[in-house]
Amino acid sequence: YDEKKLEELRSKAPWTSDPTYFKSVAVSPSAIMKMMMHCHSGVEKGLKKGGNPIEVMGLLLGRPDPSSPKTLVVTDVFPLPVEGFETRVIADDEDVVNHMIALGESMERTRREKFMGWYHSHPFDVGIHSHCFLSQTDLTTQLQWQRAEDPHGNPFLAIVIDPLRSLAKNVPEIKAFRAYPPEYNSPVPNQCPDGSIVTSEQARLELWGSCWNRYHELGVEYYMSGSARNVMGILTQNFLWMRTLGSTPMLDSENRQRYPERVAAAAEKLGKIDLGTSTTTTSSTTTTTSSLGSGGRMGTTSQQSRGRAYDYNVNRLLTSSTAGAGTSGTGDKGASKEKELGNACQGVVELATEKLHGNIVQVAKQQLFS
Repeated sequence: YDEKKLEELRSKAPWTSDPTYFKSVAVSPSAIMKMMMHCHSGVEKGLKKGGNPIEVMGLLLGRPDPSSPKTLVVTDVFPLPVEGFETRVIADDEDVVNHMIALGESMERTRREKFMGWYHSHPFDVGIHSHCFLSQTDLTTQLQWQRAEDPHGNPFLAIVIDPLRSLAKNVPEIKAFRAYPPEYNSPVPNQCPDGSIVTSEQARLELWGSCWNRYHELGVEYYMSGSARNVMGILTQNFLWMRTLGSTPMLDSENRQRYPERVAAAAEKLGKIDLGTSTTTTSSTTTTTSSLGSGGRMGTTSQQSRGRAYDYNVNRLLTSSTAGAGTSGTGDKGASKEKELGNACQGVVELATEKLHGNIVQVAKQQLFS
């Protein structure tokens, strides 16, 4: 980056006159990895002690982007020995503060970068919505940082991470925020931090907390340097393709836990279907067949049973409801039974197909990697 342009941008400090000046944040892959590992360590530490996951905190190293002035760049992060619970995590220990000051001065001398923000985790139970928001304590902390740093050319940023949701989704659940000054009010009524308009007070509280109108969200994007791209390219060619081929969705813990429930649900559906007799009318004759064979091929009872046992035609079963609806002498009741049977059979076929696919993948993996 151009150091001269950066110094000019810092001296002008346009963010001091526009509370919504910054629109996005570019984060390096190494910073993301360090934050996620730190947040996950807090989760593990709390659970090992037999309690709730622990909130953790760290500092962000970076700068405004002189080539794109409304973007902040996070190049690295530094975890702090600070822990908390629920919505309260602050660095108020004297030793921690002295450590932050010494570390910041060292970074300015050696890397010519400043601490330009802080991050912390919200390791709450996984729910419908993300837990990335600013609590009252978070907002107070962020305002203090902005008042101290913004006027001196160092716009301060807050990042919140939801580690449990990140684990559940297998992608980083991360959001970036800046606080509004106390004298500023959004000109748009009911505007949430992400710019959306939500009229329900309960919905706003669930999504953004009680301070939903006192801060705004910045878009998060990721960037890589040339050397990082080369490393990722090598990893992709040599390792990631093996992970892709070697993964088996059916063997994932979540799928293994849900599979018996799905089998039981399919069996329950089949058990509720009354396989009684229904009268089927053709263009020339009227014959009585079982509901299972109302849309099937003609033949003796033994021939039909053998056909079902050895030549199970999925499409015939799934389309039997359509054929039965047009020819059934019992009307809508018979058609409804046929449809229920078709849906139940479809669920069974899907379960069997998934299991078969998982077994085939396992055999292929053995042949490829053994």
